[in-house]
Amino acid sequence: MTGLKQYANLIGGEWVPATANQRLETRNPADAREIVASYPLGGTAEAEAALAAARDAFPAWAGMTAVARGRVLSKASQILDARKTELATLLTREEGKTLAEATGEVQRAVDIFRFFGGLSYTWGGQTLPHDLPGNLLFTRREPLGVVALITPWNFPIAIPAWKLAPALLCGNTVVLKPASPAPAMAMELGAALVEAGLPKGVLNLVVGEGRTVGETLANSPTVVALSFTGSAGVGQKIHEQLARRMARSQMEMGGKNPTIVLADADLDLAVSLVIRAGFGLTGQACTATSRVIVERGVLPAFTEKLVAKAAALKVGNGLAPGVDMGPAVSEGQLASNLVYVQGAVAQGARLLFGGRRLNDGDRAHGWFMEPTVLGNVSPTMTIACEEVFGPVIAVLAAEDFDDALRIANGVEFGLSASLVTRDLKKAMLYADRIEAGVVKINQISTGLALQAPFGGVKRSSTDSFKEQGAGAVEFYSRLKTVYLDYSA
Repeated sequence: MTGLKQYANLIGGEWVPATANQRLETRNPADAREIVASYPLGGTAEAEAALAAARDAFPAWAGMTAVARGRVLSKASQILDARKTELATLLTREEGKTLAEATGEVQRAVDIFRFFGGLSYTWGGQTLPHDLPGNLLFTRREPLGVVALITPWNFPIAIPAWKLAPALLCGNTVVLKPASPAPAMAMELGAALVEAGLPKGVLNLVVGEGRTVGETLANSPTVVALSFTGSAGVGQKIHEQLARRMARSQMEMGGKNPTIVLADADLDLAVSLVIRAGFGLTGQACTATSRVIVERGVLPAFTEKLVAKAAALKVGNGLAPGVDMGPAVSEGQLASNLVYVQGAVAQGARLLFGGRRLNDGDRAHGWFMEPTVLGNVSPTMTIACEEVFGPVIAVLAAEDFDDALRIANGVEFGLSASLVTRDLKKAMLYADRIEAGVVKINQISTGLALQAPFGGVKRSSTDSFKEQGAGAVEFYSRLKTVYLDYSA
């Protein structure tokens, strides 16, 4: 699929232009000369109109049965599945990941809507035993009202899907603001739901800046709950805004995810896992491995293998065959990645491989960089503490298992953490002691099962409600307890 895509905001069931008549254009990060899509740049007026439409649509949507709402989700899953190849190509052109990665992400959205469509048959409360005869005690699960969703650019269809599906299943109406670098997938998701029969106003989509659209959503008394995925700084601000009016919040934020490699590990497996977790998706995943903590006895052998694997990766346009890693999403993100590498070297880290922009040949007009490996990194260096969000792996030495755990836990984030070992006891101790919401043992730090809960601890999350899996409905619904005496 090629050519310029033209989008409008979805408000009250209609695709409408922005009142200010300003437009946002996105460009292909593999070739910035190509304009991929054009969007109306919404502002406060569009956000308020979307909120009003969601408020008006709520009673009817909430009044439908969960099974009826689930049928819409299941139908949307089928529509997305039929368009998977087209959507994956568009995703790659706008966000930059490889076609294989994009195809997997679209498939995840298909599966999420199918999962929650099926879950509609079990959605509800429970009956509890009462201590008196002739009495019934039960709970009802009910929707909250108007929910706002603010989603990031790095998983532009999977993250909107895993927020939208449970929100809609529970009977809420939604205003969604996708991230400006890659809004196309959210728009296509909205189009699939409209085609599936979603009533007007139940889902509203507004493209715009965080300081206008995002601020309006966070401060509006119409919004009873807001789910956000993005940077820790922005998430903390939104959380504070919602707390002032006691609105429900779900903030999933950054990570500085470790993979620990113990001396007994299969080093070939360890290197393979780190390469995939650190350089897959161009390192642009909140669960990406950015720190590798290696027992000193195997550090030289591991590092040698890691550098060799990194050097063998093919970097290029994600639509080209054989490409292992695509570009950074933008010029600004590329520049930030390179600044982090330069800062690490200035602080005493050793550049073992990469660290340069790639702008030769077919890569001349894109935001490419080499996969980068840094050695001689100490736990206090900036590169070992701050999220880079790019293909940069810092290698740190540890004296033993306990030292590795200390280093791994010594940052403010706690999202995903991996361990490579053959020692079952240490694996279980790791699961007990690591400060992370997701623990992987002999697996990559990225990649999540859609049926399992997801969320971080420490500064990675508000750590209140989990995303994904059946438990995702907890954030988007409330329980009402009913006592009924029928003995009289």
